Amino acid sequence: MNNIETAFFFFFFFSSSHVYFAGAKQTAGNITASENPFTPKASLIRYWNNRINEDSPKPYFFLSKVSPLTAVDSTRFTSLASRHALHTRLSDFCSAAKLFCFPELAAHSHEKHGDDVRFTVYSGKNFTNYGSERLAGADSFKNYSGGENIAVDSFRRYSRDSAGHDDEFSNYAGEVNVDDQSFTTYATESTGGSGDFTNYHTNANQPNGRFTSYSDKANGRSQSFTTYSENANAGAQTFTSYSKNGNGAPNEFSGYGSGSNVVKSGFIGYGETANGANDIFTSYGGDGNIPVNEFKKYGDGGNGAVYEFKNYRDQSNIGSDSFSSYSKNSNNEKVNFVNYGESFNLGSDNFTGYGQGNDGGNTSFKTYGQGPSFKAYTKDGVVFARYFNNVSSSGKTVNKWVEPGKFFRESMLKEGTLMQMPNIKDKMPKRTFLPRTIVSNLPFSSSEISEIWRIFGAKENSSMAEIISSAISECERSPSHGETKRCVGSAEDMIDFATSVLGRGVVVRTTENVEGSKKEIVIGKVKGINGGDVTRAVSCHQSLYPYLLYYCHSVPRVRVYETDLLEPESLEKINHGVAICHVDTSAWSPTHGAFLALGSGPGRIEVCHWIFENDMTWNIVD
Repeated sequence: MNNIETAFFFFFFFSSSHVYFAGAKQTAGNITASENPFTPKASLIRYWNNRINEDSPKPYFFLSKVSPLTAVDSTRFTSLASRHALHTRLSDFCSAAKLFCFPELAAHSHEKHGDDVRFTVYSGKNFTNYGSERLAGADSFKNYSGGENIAVDSFRRYSRDSAGHDDEFSNYAGEVNVDDQSFTTYATESTGGSGDFTNYHTNANQPNGRFTSYSDKANGRSQSFTTYSENANAGAQTFTSYSKNGNGAPNEFSGYGSGSNVVKSGFIGYGETANGANDIFTSYGGDGNIPVNEFKKYGDGGNGAVYEFKNYRDQSNIGSDSFSSYSKNSNNEKVNFVNYGESFNLGSDNFTGYGQGNDGGNTSFKTYGQGPSFKAYTKDGVVFARYFNNVSSSGKTVNKWVEPGKFFRESMLKEGTLMQMPNIKDKMPKRTFLPRTIVSNLPFSSSEISEIWRIFGAKENSSMAEIISSAISECERSPSHGETKRCVGSAEDMIDFATSVLGRGVVVRTTENVEGSKKEIVIGKVKGINGGDVTRAVSCHQSLYPYLLYYCHSVPRVRVYETDLLEPESLEKINHGVAICHVDTSAWSPTHGAFLALGSGPGRIEVCHWIFENDMTWNIVD
């Protein structure tokens, strides 16, 4: 340790020592004789005893989230944070504190090879010049980065300048938790051959994929994507300069973003100035929940191309779509949309510059739903077969966007009730709190976003930068009516917020385990907290961030219940659930998932839900 760190350590040692021995009676039974009294866990236990009444239990699930840093490491990283130098030891910091950080990729692998390559299980690689200048042959990847917690991969100059070269990706980054995938100059200036992606980001949580300069200047090379980001949750996908300046290159997307939840996709420069292109999208963004899609410069300046969309955003819920400059200034193109946006709940759709300047082309729409806005489209040659405005359907049909059992009525919480349990498993990467001494020295505001990116090694426009920015934006959002909110990155800060709202006599609860998740369960014995009366609570939900970050907010006018959960056949207890019922829903959005699932609307019904794994509710002690 340097002088500053040494001085800081001795200050911490004697200060902590004083607090510990002064409160020895309070901490008896919580800190064993063998446990170092200067660890973050020991410090938290002392803080709990000072801030919360003695009769409030200290649950294991809460203490388990405390930083695993040793006293020395905690002091060392606190010193680095105070000197704005934490980024210099980021790898050590992430490892020691068990944070969520993208791993550093291995050195570039130059893969100019002459023989066919078959990869069965592969991950964590940075490829450069893979398959470049290949003459014929075929390469394939199976189970690439599949099933991992954090998958980070990069391909640069893949299949570039190849001729008659086929490549195939099967099960790419499927079933991953958080991923960051990047393809740069994919099949650029290639001739002939084909590329095939199957099951790309399927069932991924937080998928983040980037394709830059995909199949640009390709000559007669076919590309296909099948089940791209299907059933994915959140995340963002971008395609930039797709098949630009291509010649006779057919491209096909099947099942793009189908059944995904809050996924953002962007296509810029798709088929721009291509010659004789033949591009088909089938089932794009179908059955999605709040999808955000953006297309810019699609087919602009193309010559003799054929473009077709089938089932675009069909049956999706709300969301936002923007098409700008579609088939503009093209020559003799055939453009066809079939079943665009025939959704149940009105989203935001905007078409600008559709078919403008298309010389001698054929442009048509069939079954266009919602239709809030068409601007500056060519007046000649555009055919609308069926145009629907404000398409809607019954709440029963819309239920498919809300997981069964996610929301339920209070009347379901009766002994003997058979009900569906949603997936209550925690999908976030495992992280821990940071000691307050470190958190207090880290910036956390949108005005300091560049410094936060620097600390955690996030480059601008990267997936990690987006994750950090999104969390901070949500934390800075103005509270809703009657809400008090705070984002906390240390256990001490969470205690402070809960006690500031509820007082010192509090208890924190969560559902005991994840047994019964996504299955039917039977309600066993039910206990209403505070006698089942309407009360206040503080709910804390995880946010995705490098360290464990919770979004905590006061929840007025709720009833909280504990109940045994039983296996339906044997009626044996498999779990102990905690449910919270919101009595006042008047300030909720009419499109809230609870109303889609249960019917009704704001202020007309109460809404209940389970406390999921690693989320928690703070309540006043009975």
